[in-house]
Amino acid sequence: MENKKTQYIRFDWAMKRLLRNKANFGVLEGLLTTLLNERITINRLLESESNQEDEFDKYNRVDMLAENSKGELILIEVQNNNEYAYFQRMLFGTSKLVTEYINRGDSYSNIRKVYSVNIVYFSLGAGKDYVYHGKTVFKGIHNGDVLELTPFQKQTFKVDTVSQLYPEYYILKVNDFNNVAKSPLEEWIYYLNTGELPDGATAPGLDKVRERLKLDKMSKDELNAYYRHLDNIVILKDNIFTEREEGRAEGRAEGREEGRKEGRKEGREEGRAEGRAEGEKKKNMENAIKMKRLGLGTEIINKVTGLSPSEIDELQS
Repeated sequence: MENKKTQYIRFDWAMKRLLRNKANFGVLEGLLTTLLNERITINRLLESESNQEDEFDKYNRVDMLAENSKGELILIEVQNNNEYAYFQRMLFGTSKLVTEYINRGDSYSNIRKVYSVNIVYFSLGAGKDYVYHGKTVFKGIHNGDVLELTPFQKQTFKVDTVSQLYPEYYILKVNDFNNVAKSPLEEWIYYLNTGELPDGATAPGLDKVRERLKLDKMSKDELNAYYRHLDNIVILKDNIFTEREEGRAEGRAEGREEGRKEGRKEGREEGRAEGRAEGEKKKNMENAIKMKRLGLGTEIINKVTGLSPSEIDELQS
């Protein structure tokens, strides 16, 4: 480790508060240059979904939309908590950009190239790697050949392959990385995972992290806000996990007991369902009380627990 006393700001917080400043574009450019394996220069930041986020998303998700020097669109998203339909969310995000950034009546040749960069702090899908790259390839059913562009299309579109015309996806499962950083990309993954810089890190952009994202450069008010943000991430993650696992466990236990008493298949099934529901409701109420004590609002408690606003208001914190 560089210096164990040196602490750096989490990347999601930096995206919210610091990296939107043009003076700090070097951090983003370094990450993208390393990931896409080509020199990336950001021209400007565009309107992104985070400007319409609700209270839950403020702690769970942050995104940023950048336009590079070639006019390509790069959507960077960080998500902290599990979302089972996240793959579809990625598709929706790129599809929305494709349609929003072309004018009605324009030729299809004016469709912008879109990159979707997803930094996730949960287990997405089933796989052993921690960085995944997805792109569109048309492969022959009978001969197995890859469909290529004609020379005229290459010259017109200024690309070499069909896949370069379509959105590309990158998924960084940073929690799955627990190795020694041996490459520039692994140095970035290490920082995203731990908030620390590896010894002798040389990856593009990490020098800017070292220079601009130190915690000791933040004011007292900024530090207080930053630590509240970290606390809220932990609270949400813990509550979501707890309410799911303990609710299921209690429900199964009570359901089995009820089923044994009735001695019928119908009784077992109904008992499991009722017990599971009661267990989940009980755990949700306990979690809601804890969250009220921490000062979280009714809207976010409703999002996490599913309790109605009136039920939340009746709870004694």
